[in-house]
Amino acid sequence: MAAPGFWDNQEKAQATVSEMKALRAVVKPLQETLQAAEDLDGLLAFLEEDEAVRAEVEAEVARLEGAVEELELKALLNGPHDAAGAILSVYARDGGVDANDWADMLLQMYINWARRHDYDVELIDRQENEEAGITQATIAIRGPMAYGYLKGEEGMHRLVRISPFNAEGKRQTSFAAVDVSPEISDSVEVEIDESDVREDTYRASGAGGQHVNKTDSAVRLTHLPTGVVVQCQSERSQHKNRAQAWKMLRARLARLEEERREAEQLAKYKNKVRQKGFGSQIRNYFLHPDQRVKDARTEYMQGSFHGVMDGDIQGFLDAYLRWRMAQHEEGVEIHEPAAE
Repeated sequence: MAAPGFWDNQEKAQATVSEMKALRAVVKPLQETLQAAEDLDGLLAFLEEDEAVRAEVEAEVARLEGAVEELELKALLNGPHDAAGAILSVYARDGGVDANDWADMLLQMYINWARRHDYDVELIDRQENEEAGITQATIAIRGPMAYGYLKGEEGMHRLVRISPFNAEGKRQTSFAAVDVSPEISDSVEVEIDESDVREDTYRASGAGGQHVNKTDSAVRLTHLPTGVVVQCQSERSQHKNRAQAWKMLRARLARLEEERREAEQLAKYKNKVRQKGFGSQIRNYFLHPDQRVKDARTEYMQGSFHGVMDGDIQGFLDAYLRWRMAQHEEGVEIHEPAAE
């Protein structure tokens, strides 16, 4: 980073800085834990001479056990793109206006989680619903192991609550789908035949001034062989939106390739349920009759709905990593509902 000309290519420089942060996020805690283990040897020697330090020794042992567990979890983030940033999209599904509102709540939940961990968040695309919430939105979350942590969030999220949009105060079940892909560096080769991609341009909606409403600055790309669709309207320039859309397409196709390789390595296939309603959710969120959030795969549960909405989802992310590793070790066929 101190070399002359390092910052001449901003995108390449930022990729290097991101790689450094990802490595530091593992190496620094490892070094600190190894040093603490050596210091513990000294405390144990004191304990043989003075029982008064027993409480201090027990507290340090407990702290070290927690640190080691965190390192073990990070060791599970060893996929080809786990260290990358994440491109996360949220889509309103079944449930009418409640689903649009729920999609917006989920989007904010992930933004809150990112801020809790000092990750950078960039809005790539957001399509408002006229009455409330969003029809869909896409953000980029950049930080150490962002994709590794968030890839398990892909799937259907189900909310049960008393609807604020129902005059009779009836209970409403609504669904939102989450899709997560790694933010692929330009140095990673992803082969795409341009003749396989259809490009459509349209007028951007939402904030952005008068310019975006007068020109077809928004770009939508469709990869015909796979049916993958990406779009971007966050920039004023069609050129910039096109570049971002291609980056998103490369990310989605890299994710598909990662899943294919994983399936081959585990000698199994991944059967992704494509239903959009009951029975396909990966996580259930309840505001009625009681407050709780429970993951349908790991059985991990938290009792504070509002805490989860405030970004307290690390417990779910860690539980998924443990569950995933257990499934792999047992050679169990994993059925994960996923967003389209």
